[in-house]
Amino acid sequence: MLPWILTAVCAVGILLAIMKLRLLKADLDALSEQIDEKLHKDTNVSLYVSGRDRQLCRITAKLNRQLDLLRKQQLQYQHGNTELKNAVTNISHDLRTPLTAIAGNLYMIRRTDDPAEIGNCLDAIEERTEAMKRLTEELFRYSVIISDEREAETEEVFVNQLLQESISSFYPVLTEKGITPSIHLTDARIVRNVNRSALARVFSNLLNNAVKYSGGDLEITLSDKGEITFSNMAKELSAVETEQLFDRFYTVEAARSSTGLGLSIARTLVERMGGTITADYDNGRLTIRLLL
Repeated sequence: MLPWILTAVCAVGILLAIMKLRLLKADLDALSEQIDEKLHKDTNVSLYVSGRDRQLCRITAKLNRQLDLLRKQQLQYQHGNTELKNAVTNISHDLRTPLTAIAGNLYMIRRTDDPAEIGNCLDAIEERTEAMKRLTEELFRYSVIISDEREAETEEVFVNQLLQESISSFYPVLTEKGITPSIHLTDARIVRNVNRSALARVFSNLLNNAVKYSGGDLEITLSDKGEITFSNMAKELSAVETEQLFDRFYTVEAARSSTGLGLSIARTLVERMGGTITADYDNGRLTIRLLL
């Protein structure tokens, strides 16, 4: 009697094993089809298995994490590729414009003996050459900042004083543009442990941005909490354009003599110092907030 019982138990065990193997094979076939579909057709639907095999469920979960990572990397690549194409277009335009002006003025110099006209052409060539120099230097500085991943040296920086020095250095440029800044700095001593040259560069880029986009005014504040704001009228901007101001190579048509790297550099430096920088646009007024 016992051998028959053992035989029956073994038969049931074998039958259950066969059923489990068939279910496992069906899950593996379905999983294979899902992977093939996900690789050839971008979809947000996660991989799934209908069975309850724990090992297979763990494998499926790992595959989902890897596929999600792959999709994010693919989106980043596509965004970067589009960004690079736009950058090449913008930079080509920015360099071709002064080059065309230089070539045109050289042509005029060859066709005239009038000293006054030659002098005007040389002035135009010098101006366009300086514009190209600024563009190439901005590109170079950006590449240096992005490629340098070393941790910058920090020190205790008296933010109030550094901001005042930055504003003072820009006064001639602001005055030339007809801008008289309204400055409100707290009497509280704001000290932050940051890289001094990096923070000075951020202030410089923000002031330069105000010169480009300001509608004729500029208000700079430093609060007791250390929040710094640069605010000015910028009616030629829009809310959508404001969201793109920190993107690499983004430029507004009204500010064409730029590679669009100033604010991108500022954001990179601020984030490396552990701070935040944002831009708001309300009723034609652009406000950039910096908090370290």
